Amino acid sequence: MAGSGCAWGAEPPRFLEAFGRLWQVQSRLGSGSSASVYRVRCCGTPGSPPGALKQFLPPGTTGAAASAAEYGFRKERAALEQLQGHRNIVTLYGVFTIHFSPNVPSRCLLLELLDVSVSELLLCSSHQGCSMWMIQRCARDVLEALAFLHHEGYVHADLKPRNILWSAENECFKLIDFGLSFKEGNQDVKYIQTDGYRAPEAELQNCLAQAGLQSDTECTSAVDLWSLGIILLEMFSGMKLKHTVRSQEWKANSSAIIDHIFASKAVVNAAIPAYHLRDLIKSMLHGDPGRRIPAEMALCSPFFSIPFAPHIEDLVMLPTPVLRLLNVLDDDYLENEEDYEGLCG
Repeated sequence: MAGSGCAWGAEPPRFLEAFGRLWQVQSRLGSGSSASVYRVRCCGTPGSPPGALKQFLPPGTTGAAASAAEYGFRKERAALEQLQGHRNIVTLYGVFTIHFSPNVPSRCLLLELLDVSVSELLLCSSHQGCSMWMIQRCARDVLEALAFLHHEGYVHADLKPRNILWSAENECFKLIDFGLSFKEGNQDVKYIQTDGYRAPEAELQNCLAQAGLQSDTECTSAVDLWSLGIILLEMFSGMKLKHTVRSQEWKANSSAIIDHIFASKAVVNAAIPAYHLRDLIKSMLHGDPGRRIPAEMALCSPFFSIPFAPHIEDLVMLPTPVLRLLNVLDDDYLENEEDYEGLCG
């Protein structure tokens, strides 16, 4: 879908026209090296959900940065257009171009607006870790997305807590940011993944590329499983593991470190079979990518057969379209059937 072009100044105007509609730019949600994201809402359509406008090539960007922004836009657009329709992948509504000047186009993606990220959930956990229910929910949703995109031949290549967001509308986690994604067997980006969530083979490839050397093997979909394994371990432990996974101790015996993290997690009730999660994480963190569990197989883990219940804190942190009344009334208050019917009415 193509939208109409329009002219902006140094900052986005309050209103812009695209796809034959007027959109209000409400606030900036975040920005990176090649794009900024804004919350927008369609004017004149009461009840329409807000959207997220991802604007590549900020005003004044030239040279290599401009080329990188254009390249990232084309990659993300191509991936999202092919991967549309899966409930655990962010929805692309359309694309359009803004012209700051005749020679400086700014590419834009209009996406569904999602809610809290796993990165924010980790901050809210105050280093105590997330509940087993939340970890299970996130793991299943992300694995469903990975199984789909890997089946389509894609590698996400930048899985991290900031790129997994909760959808209040669909009540599930979704993957975003496909700017580093590539078709398996046709890797065109040498520097992939974010430090702390980078698989060993990607780390090696990045080092060789920095030295001007060619790697004998390309990265595969297994790099995404490594990243997810680290994310789940951080959600369980409540700790950032960037320095841990770069240590010599980790390289020598990562399995022992994972065992130690699970053994030292005092808040986990002994009745909860956390070892299923531990084993699943270990299967994602094999140093040999050929031995790393594929996403489709990981979904068959015994961890997903356990009926965990959410904590009240989980229900508060993850918004939904339905209003939840938590701890408002108890059984003593509802003395008879008329009281209950009055509440529901």
